Amino acid sequence: MATVIRERRELFGHPVGLFILFFTEMWERFSYYGMRGILTLYIAASATAVDPGLGWSNKDAIWLYGWYTMLVYVASIPGGWIADKFLGQKKTVLWGGILLCLGHGILAIPQDWAFFTGLILIILGVGGLKPNISTMVGGLYEDGDIRRDSGFTIFYIGINVGAFLASISVGLVAYYYGWHYGFGLAGIGMLLGQAVYIWGQKFLKGIGEFTGGAMVSAEEKEAAKKPLSKIEKDRIVVLLISFLIVIVFWGAFEQAGGLMNLYTDAKIDRTIGLSWLEEIPAAVFQSLNAAYIIIFGTIIGGFWIWWKKKGRESSSLFKMAIGTIIMGLGYVFMMYASQEASSETFGKAAMYWIFLAYLFHTLGELCTSPVALSFITKLAPLKYASIMMGVFFAATGFGNKLAGSIGESAQLEPYNGEMLYTKQQVIPFMEKDSIEFKNDQKQIETTYDYPINEDKNFSIKTTVFVDGGDLVFKRYESDEILNPIFSLDTKAEEGLKATLKEEGVTPEKPFHANLTFEKDADAAQDIANKGDGKNYGVSFVLSEEQNEQEYQTFLWLTIFTVAFGFLVLLFLKKLKKLTHGAEDHEVDKMEQEGYEIADENIKD
Repeated sequence: MATVIRERRELFGHPVGLFILFFTEMWERFSYYGMRGILTLYIAASATAVDPGLGWSNKDAIWLYGWYTMLVYVASIPGGWIADKFLGQKKTVLWGGILLCLGHGILAIPQDWAFFTGLILIILGVGGLKPNISTMVGGLYEDGDIRRDSGFTIFYIGINVGAFLASISVGLVAYYYGWHYGFGLAGIGMLLGQAVYIWGQKFLKGIGEFTGGAMVSAEEKEAAKKPLSKIEKDRIVVLLISFLIVIVFWGAFEQAGGLMNLYTDAKIDRTIGLSWLEEIPAAVFQSLNAAYIIIFGTIIGGFWIWWKKKGRESSSLFKMAIGTIIMGLGYVFMMYASQEASSETFGKAAMYWIFLAYLFHTLGELCTSPVALSFITKLAPLKYASIMMGVFFAATGFGNKLAGSIGESAQLEPYNGEMLYTKQQVIPFMEKDSIEFKNDQKQIETTYDYPINEDKNFSIKTTVFVDGGDLVFKRYESDEILNPIFSLDTKAEEGLKATLKEEGVTPEKPFHANLTFEKDADAAQDIANKGDGKNYGVSFVLSEEQNEQEYQTFLWLTIFTVAFGFLVLLFLKKLKKLTHGAEDHEVDKMEQEGYEIADENIKD
């Protein structure tokens, strides 16, 4: 009979394999969160900018973000199934990493086909890696080992070290050098993660092996053939209910990369006035969540261990409910930010509201997400371990799609029209500015000129009201009438009139809009007609309407998540009964065995 030797080296009271998976996941998350931090900003960036984006509206950018982040996590279901049925977790993680390296590498190519191809490869790669590497973490610990939760918290810190480094570095690289350099830097992070994983295979012997192979024990083979018991079925019911909590939690939390990212870009005063950095790039604020996790991760993990030792309620469902409530309260600060931004015309809110909102979101996340991962490894039947982890990440994906839908609802459809004035007529309404452009050699140069001479966007702030049945646009803080500059189609004009009348807007109390004039992307590619001032469209939303829409979104996110968390607490006892004591007999292995770093060879 073949002898299997499983090394169980420990470091800082945990298996060394935990730290291999820690660094693998750290660099994988570096790549993912680095790309995610600039994704919606790139999609919404003007297609005629010096570093062009896709030129989509904010609403459409959040729509794509919602679908992409959903599919990233839903792909975990086939990823878990492939691991369970064909490759095992270890090999599926390896192949998922290879797909991720290819996907992030292709994103660095400045072509539309490369952008969408890269997203597809990343979806497939995350589907293979994400559920299986988390299951491998659970496999490092024996049943009933109280270190499992803290092990997942350490692993979770690894995720956020990568996210923190990425949000700052990728955000700054994209800001200074261009979107695709940012995407390329994210890809380098994935290559490092893959290298760590391949090097550390010796510390992962017997972890995540294919359950149909010779490396599996007779007990595991037997478990794969047995039908589910009553207890296992009840536990699956609890898991499915916990997945509903996951959907609600991430539906609110994942506004970070979509709505809150775009809100930070447009409505938060990010000015710091440094000589080398006038304002903080919006993408850099994505690092706050990760920074808070690094700071508070071990504190929250230690708190729950202390809380449990005191004999107080500390079940996973309890922690998840409390986390959902705390996270929801973070949107109270976004409500204050929205009020501050709308308190003056074309106003912006202070940065500290974003810092406070992300702090509460993070504290809620630390109570919910790592605990949910650990909860699955405690309750899932052995033969469905990976697929249940896949369903968990699919629930996370549905939460992300919900987040996208909520974010979309917070963005009004813009009114669109076309510019009627010639370049000479419209120039008096704009100011000269420093404008970057690419010369024939694709090098970036700077000129001081009117934006329209370089085919760039320009905007005009205006008041809007109905006077005597006519729609009137008047330049903000001026008596200049702007109606002759552009035209709206009949349907848009009638809809705007109806909205203004319904809101009781008058010449004395007008609404406001920032008219954005942008040249057609295809026309802008014709260098021969550069600066001709033709083919310009106009788009805008009513500022007061948009501010109110965002405030209402933040308000309902607060109400719903807090109420849902309390609803889970109300049914906590009934749900705990269905777990059949899965968390009742946890012991502190570190106290039993001490803190010595030891090597154990276990022979089967």
